[in-house]
Amino acid sequence: METTSRAVAQAPAAEGGQQVPSARRTVDGYLRAPFPWYGLDEAFTGPRWLMQVGTAADGAVEHGSIGHGDEPSVRGETGSDGEPREKFAVVVTVAAQPSRRSADGTGLLEATTVSSAAWLAGVGLLSFTWPGQMDHSLRDDWLEQQTETAWALADDLDGPDWSTLSLPVDGVPTPFHYRESEFGWVLAGSTQQGVHVGAYGRGMSAYGLGFAQIKDIASYA
Repeated sequence: METTSRAVAQAPAAEGGQQVPSARRTVDGYLRAPFPWYGLDEAFTGPRWLMQVGTAADGAVEHGSIGHGDEPSVRGETGSDGEPREKFAVVVTVAAQPSRRSADGTGLLEATTVSSAAWLAGVGLLSFTWPGQMDHSLRDDWLEQQTETAWALADDLDGPDWSTLSLPVDGVPTPFHYRESEFGWVLAGSTQQGVHVGAYGRGMSAYGLGFAQIKDIASYA
């Protein structure tokens, strides 16, 4: 997708890789979207929080993310039992778009597909990941390499790195492409409401999740 993407942009990292606390995201961008937003369904009773939206060159909102659970830092630490201290799931909503002309009429924008949602989710997980044994000076090179890997994986959803997982979307069992790594899990699928849904998380099992259309995104502000 040729978008001006801020979906995975995070607050500046302080020395040592920890994030500087950032202001709560505003709801304005979400309200401009011409498509419905998705989050975890009502079975999830924990905190929910806005992240950021991604826009096309003309400013049109094309995707965005909603967080659930603990707001993660860049480096996910583990407790004494080896379990992640931060337990979160982020749901990415991507407008389903056909191939279309760019705003200036000079070219074509790629169609958005389930692979788009899988890539955004994969890169989103990477934005909160940093192997503890890695020197912070090497993070940029590591992140670039892992981002390319996430793209290659998203472009091959029928490959051996993915399995199929059925989860409810608006109460309807829906197939998702799913994969796990040492950093967390990623999944992606489509809805009946004209959007693709991706998700990523750590410390929360994906197997018990369900997704539902958000009735009032303004209530997240």
